Amino acid sequence: MPSHVIANDESENILGVVPLYLKSHSYGEFVFDHSWAYAYYSFGSRYYPKFQCCVPFTPVTGPRILIRNTSFKDQVFDIIVSALKDLTAKSQVSSLHITFPSETEWEKLKDKGFLQRIGMQYHWKNRNYKCFDEFLMDMKQSKRKNIRQERKKISAQNLTMKRLRGYEIKASHWDSFYKFYRNTTANKWGSPYLTGDFFHEMGSKMGDQVLLVVAEEGDEVVAGALNLIGGDTLFGRLWGCHPQVHYPSLHFEACYYQAIEAAIELNLSTVEAGAQGEHKIQRGYVPVTTYSCHYLMDEGFRKAIEDFLERESCQRKQQIHWCFPAKYVNW
Repeated sequence: MPSHVIANDESENILGVVPLYLKSHSYGEFVFDHSWAYAYYSFGSRYYPKFQCCVPFTPVTGPRILIRNTSFKDQVFDIIVSALKDLTAKSQVSSLHITFPSETEWEKLKDKGFLQRIGMQYHWKNRNYKCFDEFLMDMKQSKRKNIRQERKKISAQNLTMKRLRGYEIKASHWDSFYKFYRNTTANKWGSPYLTGDFFHEMGSKMGDQVLLVVAEEGDEVVAGALNLIGGDTLFGRLWGCHPQVHYPSLHFEACYYQAIEAAIELNLSTVEAGAQGEHKIQRGYVPVTTYSCHYLMDEGFRKAIEDFLERESCQRKQQIHWCFPAKYVNW
């Protein structure tokens, strides 16, 4: 349920906006707190509903407390945060969660009583590569060999890969991709929260910001990967394939290698391939820290979760170091 917060001045000019939602579950967040909800339940307390500040279903870091550029931005920030905490108390909900904020917001919210949490994603970084082979030469020989072998499997299966943007994406492509999307959610025991009309509308309104990778077998589209272009980043969002056939290595090609080639071609600095997936390291993606902030009303649970987050943070930092101890050298 949308519960957005807006800050106005005396003349009703908007000074700040916070996208806020009242939720009765923790699905689609990519910052997992189900164990917290279970702990509340075990002690006879109620975790849901809760407030979440986020971009729904989107694990992408960015500003969450949006403030107009004025000479008193810090004061507006403080007022909005106070209003969020007051709203949480008055609404008698368990907690307020701000997921995937910028690192700057994350640091500032610590001083406002929010617990800090870190997570990890895998991003690809463009080091001014001129082509895919130049990127491969930055990797260890074993990884380079593995990627080339995986890519050879695509042509061996008589598959053709295409990257489509804007007007190149036809209605039939979106119809096929919606079927693939439904197949992916069914295989993962998930619920398809997007409709077929959503994809058509997104394609018509976002133009060249949409990059759709498709795999064709003959004249038939058998798989697709949806990417969005924003700023200097390519964001990998959704993937799916024909439900009746298994194509070895196609997921890696459509989601990772085609995205890297597109980023090089478009001179983009980063590919964000979504949440989770240590297998991405073998394909040139590196660990990146993500952030979230949590404000809990119950002091007892707040202390318990604060202790948990301290331990989790140490483990997460060690994990990042183990995954990638040297920065962009000898992958």
